[in-house]
Amino acid sequence: MPSIEDLLSKSIPELRELFLGRGRPVPKGLLEALQADSRHGAQQLANRIRGRYRSNRSEGQRLHTLLRFEIDLWAQGFSFVAGVDEAGMAPLAGPVVAGAVILPQNYKLRGLNDSKKILDQEMREELAAQIKQDAVCWSYGFAEVEEIDRINIYHAGLLAMQRAVQALSCSPDFVLVDARKIPQCPAPQRGIVHGDALSASIAAASIIAKTTRDAHMLEMDGLYQGYGFASHKGYPTPEHCRALKMLGALPIHRRSFGRVREVLGLDPIQTELFAENSGGVPAEVAAPQTN
Repeated sequence: MPSIEDLLSKSIPELRELFLGRGRPVPKGLLEALQADSRHGAQQLANRIRGRYRSNRSEGQRLHTLLRFEIDLWAQGFSFVAGVDEAGMAPLAGPVVAGAVILPQNYKLRGLNDSKKILDQEMREELAAQIKQDAVCWSYGFAEVEEIDRINIYHAGLLAMQRAVQALSCSPDFVLVDARKIPQCPAPQRGIVHGDALSASIAAASIIAKTTRDAHMLEMDGLYQGYGFASHKGYPTPEHCRALKMLGALPIHRRSFGRVREVLGLDPIQTELFAENSGGVPAEVAAPQTN
C-alpha cells in the first residue's frame, strides 16, 4: 500500500477513482489528511469516502438481516438450506419458471434482493452469474404452457418449484419457499410470506428464476417476431395486448388466461370465488401477479 504522502501526490480525480470507483481500502490517516488538504475537492472526497463507509455498514446490516431464517436453521444443524421461488405467474405467454439455490453459510452478496426490486436487468444478470458461481448448488424447473392450461397457473407454479428442487445436485436439509408449500418435498420446508424479500436464499432463487425465464422469452422473441417478447417477456402490457389482438395467439400463449381466450373467441373459464384448490382461491388469482 502506498504511503499517505505518495497518495496525496496524486490528483483528486485519481484518488476519487481509486477509493470510490475501484473501492480500494482506505489507509489509516488518509481521511484526516484529505480533510486538511487545501486542494479543491479534497474535503468533498473525504466526505464521500465516509458516505461509502456508512453505505457499506448499512448494506452489511441489511444482508445480515436477510440471513435471519438461514442463520436459525444453520444453528439447528441444517447445513444445506435451499431457497425456492418462481417467476412468470402473471404473463399471458411462456412457461412459469422456478429457481432453487443452496447458498454457502453466512453468504453475503452486495445487492442481493427480491428480483422484483432489482429493476436494472444488467444488475440482475450480474447477480445471477455471481450466485451461480458461489452457490453450493443451484437449479431451475419449468412448467410449460400446456401444463399451465391443464392444471392451472397456481399448481403449475408448484410443479416448477418441485422440479427445481429435484434438479439440485445436492440434497437440501431444509427448504425455504416463498409463501407456499411444495408437494412431495424431499426435506422439511417452511413457506414464508414475502420470502423473496426476507430470505437471502429465496431472494437468490428469485433472481435465478427471473433471469432464466427472461432468457427463455428472449429466445421466443427470435422465434415469434412482432410480438415484442424481448421487451415485455409475455406480461400483459399494452404493447403485448395490441400484438395479441392484431396477430392472434401463438402456441406459447396460455389458453386458460382470459385475454388469450377472448382473442380466440373462447368462453371465459368459470371459477368459484372460494374454490378450494390448495390455496383456497381461484386458479387465475391463486398467486401474486407481480413476479
